Amino acid sequence: MSATDPVIDILAQPGGGAGVPIRELMLICLTAAIVTFLGTGLIRVLATRGGAVAYPRDRDVHVAPTPRMGGVGMFLGIVAAMYLAQQLPALTRGFEYTTDIQAAVIAGAVIVVVGMIDDRWGLDALTKFMGQVTAGGVLVIFGVSWYVLYLPFGDGTTVILDQLQAAGLTVFLTVLMVNAMNFVDGLDGLAAGLGLIAALAICAFSVGMLFDQGGDVSVYPPAMLAAALAGACLGFLPHNFQPARIFMGDSGSMLIGLMLAAVSTSASGKISLDLYGPRDLLGLLAPILVVVAVMFIPLLDLLLAVIRRTRAGRSPFSPDKMHLHHRLLEIGHSHRRVVLVIYGWVALLAFGAVGGALIDRRIVLPVFIAGAVLALVITMVPRFSRSGRRF
Repeated sequence: MSATDPVIDILAQPGGGAGVPIRELMLICLTAAIVTFLGTGLIRVLATRGGAVAYPRDRDVHVAPTPRMGGVGMFLGIVAAMYLAQQLPALTRGFEYTTDIQAAVIAGAVIVVVGMIDDRWGLDALTKFMGQVTAGGVLVIFGVSWYVLYLPFGDGTTVILDQLQAAGLTVFLTVLMVNAMNFVDGLDGLAAGLGLIAALAICAFSVGMLFDQGGDVSVYPPAMLAAALAGACLGFLPHNFQPARIFMGDSGSMLIGLMLAAVSTSASGKISLDLYGPRDLLGLLAPILVVVAVMFIPLLDLLLAVIRRTRAGRSPFSPDKMHLHHRLLEIGHSHRRVVLVIYGWVALLAFGAVGGALIDRRIVLPVFIAGAVLALVITMVPRFSRSGRRF
């Protein structure tokens, strides 16, 4: 490596390694966490007085009336973190050359307003769906779209999407992620924890891409947005972990899904595939794999719910008590243990994908296999215990 190597030049920059202002990212994460924590306490009082309260139903796990609209506090944390980021010299370039952050904040505002109305008065599925499409459309209007796809067939093909294709794919994936997070929000702390893990994984991936791309400015926005989302989820968890004092409601679960869609699209949809060797298949697929990994459990739950309800002749949006977390409760896990088990699986998949893209796979694969075996044993422990008692 020569003295003029760009990596050496980037490492010499203030604020972090390889063009990544690590300290600043930690600061905006901390800011989002503090503002969310404090703001959620205020929102809890306002939601209770305003009648935005979830009363227990047959399919619910909670047994006491609990205020909703926690997503408003999370959004306040994200906005505060992005405002601070814009004032920091090491991060301003992420605002000067792209509109990804503005797109995520405005789309987030749209989805939070839709969620607030649903949390307080309730919305029918079609109206809520149109709100989700509108938020996805905001991302597209501001240029946050999937422009490039890599197809790993034959010699590998890079597909450049036209404007209409990019818009359609982006809106579809946004609505999919929003509903996946909405569907999985059924236990105290579950959606916030999944959002935290997913955001940290994509932030780590973005940081790794800054190493590979020599500080490319296009990688700054997903790193900052992911750090802010991680902080917002972290700040909300003390209010929401079992027993919850406030629910995030649709304003929160849809916000997490929307932000993950914006972050993953910003991180992956415009990545330069020329930076990887033609034989480095995992490297080429890493952006898509990270997105799939961090959303695997929510998307699997969503897919199973749609299939289950459609086969029963019901609307795919009709509620039931057969989500994955309900099934884990049935086999004997406690409320908190179910949440921790799902945390473990999502973290394994998410960071396994990130590790496979950024670290020597000869190290990642054994660690991933060992983690999967451990997670499987922990998941099945109550069932093993029940079997043992029968003999």
